[in-house]
Amino acid sequence: MIRLYNTLTRSKDDFKPLGDIVKIYTCGLTVYSQPHIGNWVGYIYWDVLIRLLKASGYSVERTQNITDVGHLTSDDDSGEDKMEKGAKKEGITAWNVARKYSDIAAHEAYDILKLIRPDHLVAATSCIEQQISFARALEDKGYTYIIPGDGLYFDTSKLTDYGKLARLDISGLDAGIRVSVEGKRNVTDFAIWKLSPPDSKRDMEWDSPWGIGFPGWHLECSVIARETLGDQIDIHTGGIDHIPVHHTNEIAQTESVTERQFSQFWLHNNHIMADSQKMSKSVGNIYTLQDLIGRGFSAMDFKLSTLERHYRSEGNFTWENLASAHNRLRNWRNYAALRHQIHDTLDDDDKKDSTDGHLSFHAARGALMEALQNDIDTPSALSTIDQTFAQIDNTPLSKIHRSSFVRFIEAIDELMGLELISSTPDISEEAKRLIIRRRHLRSEHKYAESDQVRDQLATMRIAVKDTPTATIWQYSD
Repeated sequence: MIRLYNTLTRSKDDFKPLGDIVKIYTCGLTVYSQPHIGNWVGYIYWDVLIRLLKASGYSVERTQNITDVGHLTSDDDSGEDKMEKGAKKEGITAWNVARKYSDIAAHEAYDILKLIRPDHLVAATSCIEQQISFARALEDKGYTYIIPGDGLYFDTSKLTDYGKLARLDISGLDAGIRVSVEGKRNVTDFAIWKLSPPDSKRDMEWDSPWGIGFPGWHLECSVIARETLGDQIDIHTGGIDHIPVHHTNEIAQTESVTERQFSQFWLHNNHIMADSQKMSKSVGNIYTLQDLIGRGFSAMDFKLSTLERHYRSEGNFTWENLASAHNRLRNWRNYAALRHQIHDTLDDDDKKDSTDGHLSFHAARGALMEALQNDIDTPSALSTIDQTFAQIDNTPLSKIHRSSFVRFIEAIDELMGLELISSTPDISEEAKRLIIRRRHLRSEHKYAESDQVRDQLATMRIAVKDTPTATIWQYSD
């Protein structure tokens, strides 16, 4: 049984899907600039969630949006559109900014981080007519009002349960923070459709029943989720910063139209700091994946360092932490490489536990699943992997059940996406012959010559380790 912490209930609840297919919506990137590592943290965790659901036997349908219009720089509906701001900064159109960073984000997500691609990846600008229709439905039901010269707004006083996700104390909100647009009726009201300034033309604007303008940020997620997944979904994911405004407003407008509960589970990941500070250009602690790769690390190193903390805990990126994750992953890859050095035996059985001095990994696969089924507890899952691999240190290779060992490594890849199998190919026949030659030289006490062979292997990025029962090869950096 999978149990997940539901922000809506503030408790860890048993997960049971509404239908035969688990329907999940994930808030996507606003593609106005180069993504940094903090942007990728949530997607790494939600990737594990998708992998866990599939490994648990569920069919999954997932949607993720691309915010290429409407995301204002301020939550109070008074700020500049981030896409327009990005266009001014780069001296190109907002359309070109969206295209540029959508391509970069897709490359980093699916080619570099190797995340599972959503079934539906939908740009906000691709469904403007549907957003207008949704807004008109809200208007027809009496949930909106117009602020002349500004746009169409949602009247949150029409709802008795507005703010239930964030458990907002509306009476205690600072009106100066949430109401900077003159004409708002209530502190929590939000824009559905914003009008373009009368004295300028935006790159992205469309005609509508309320005038030429563009959709509010919250509208796109409600519409894209409904168009691709239906009126109700099982899980909605995003960052904790989305709870008080964006996700709260999604719930308000969606449930006002459908008159049904939007999502039964709301999952939120915490942020990652950098050098114990919030990531900021002024501080100079914003790092990209390319920055990490330029320092000799890999995307898998970063993925593992992210999974070393629970998704609901605040993280802290440092180069030291990344180096530690790199070393951990290197050790795991060397363990994974043992599959090339272990041979099946007649008593190899992946359904056995460790008996008669033989080491099986059947139970370890179950322990790994159990850790993740407990609210995606990745730290416990990683500890399980460490403990399982550590058993190999004192076990002769001839006593390891190869079949169950390979299946355990495959389970790690299936659930965590760390690519242990693909990153640990067998060594060449030439290298194998050198290892055999070195072993013979050592048996003849020709240590100087055996050291020369060892050095030759080192040029091939192969290290050898002598144990009481065998000579093991490993990868070297």
